[in-house]
Amino acid sequence: MRLENKVALITGGAGGIGRATAILFAAEGAKVVVVDVNDEGVQETVRLVRDQGGTAMHCLADVSKSEACAGMVQTAEQTFGRLDVLFNNAGIMHDEDRDAVETDEDIWDLTMAVNLKSVFLGCKYGIPALRRAGGGTIINTASFVAILGAATPQLAYTASKGGVLAMSRELATVHARENIRVNALCPGPLQTELLMKALDTEAKKQRRLIHIPMGRFGEAKEIAQAVLYLASDESSFVTGTSFVVDGGITSAYVTPE
Repeated sequence: MRLENKVALITGGAGGIGRATAILFAAEGAKVVVVDVNDEGVQETVRLVRDQGGTAMHCLADVSKSEACAGMVQTAEQTFGRLDVLFNNAGIMHDEDRDAVETDEDIWDLTMAVNLKSVFLGCKYGIPALRRAGGGTIINTASFVAILGAATPQLAYTASKGGVLAMSRELATVHARENIRVNALCPGPLQTELLMKALDTEAKKQRRLIHIPMGRFGEAKEIAQAVLYLASDESSFVTGTSFVVDGGITSAYVTPE
């Protein structure tokens, strides 16, 4: 198994990419700490992991808060003895996040707190734990919108994910000789509750699908496979990357008819 005897902490684990990754990590031998602010959702993820014979525990935490991030790392170490994999995946996409003129400052601040500050805090408290374990790997969820602009603006979301990309590159460089790898994951548009809630009409969906060469939205389980690769020893010489899993959207100009 690719993560046998590893301990992984996953934020944003109540659904979507986080849930799919928790289930996959556990199936590959990891002990998983599943973190979210959604108590019902995070407990459901843990139940799904255990139903498949995996080992997981839930941790209720608001990852935009320093004490919560310190606590989740402490929980992982106290429960399982170490931390090997940190997946900073929590994020929001607010329906009032628009362009610079229309987006309220409180929406900007909330988005930055959850999407960007939480990654900083996860690394702030997670990196010392990885050091204590002799090294490890960090995967930070960014987005394809950190690479491409769009005329369907969600400016705070886009800027927050650009920040994740830049932070991940710098952390990868700083900690490369400590046996700590850091990579940013850049998913394309996915068939998850987070995006489908925003794309609440067929017209909105089609406006995006036309730009995806593969002609469909991705699935959370497909992104989880990419996270597994970045978490495993198979990617032992991979750090500082923007790992794009997007159905070809960032490589395309004119898509097939």
